[in-house]
Amino acid sequence: MFGYQDREGHAEVVFDNVRVPRTALLAGEGDGFMISQARLGPGRIHHCMRAIGMAERALDLMIDRPSPARPSVSRWPIGQYPGLDRGVPHRDRDGPAADLEGAYLMDTVGNKNARTEIAAIKVAAPQMALQVIDRAIQVHGGGGVSDDFPLASMYAHVRTLRLADGPDEVHKRTIAQMELRRRDPSWGRKA
Repeated sequence: MFGYQDREGHAEVVFDNVRVPRTALLAGEGDGFMISQARLGPGRIHHCMRAIGMAERALDLMIDRPSPARPSVSRWPIGQYPGLDRGVPHRDRDGPAADLEGAYLMDTVGNKNARTEIAAIKVAAPQMALQVIDRAIQVHGGGGVSDDFPLASMYAHVRTLRLADGPDEVHKRTIAQMELRRRDPSWGRKA
């Protein structure tokens, strides 16, 4: 986690010479990958919602930063308001948050049929959030990479989301494969 400790924690577990009795199997033998894939769609959408929430919080911090009404939370260079000088962006409700059609499709047509849209938002949401958080860090100057504001921690966590449940490059490849199969259903299938 880029040096930060995740609240829930992460562990590395090694199973060596472990046997599972048939009565403890959740599905058929060898179906573990299938089971894990079934939970990944909702998990990926959850990650995207968190990324969008952090981007919203970063926007709020960027907007609040230059406010003379909130001097107790702001540190400005002599006589300057960094957010105003660098152009605090407006909230764009038609942007990446609107691309969460993957969540809708997951609920209406299922994870498998929404696979392309889920992969697309899993790539887009963290990238968008990183851009917003990075801009907020710039507006905050040195304070943006300190623990005085949550921005550095948010950046590290969102950057990690680009790896969680599969790195961006895997999702991009999945999107490309699905698009090619839409044009030619036999593409990539073994004869």
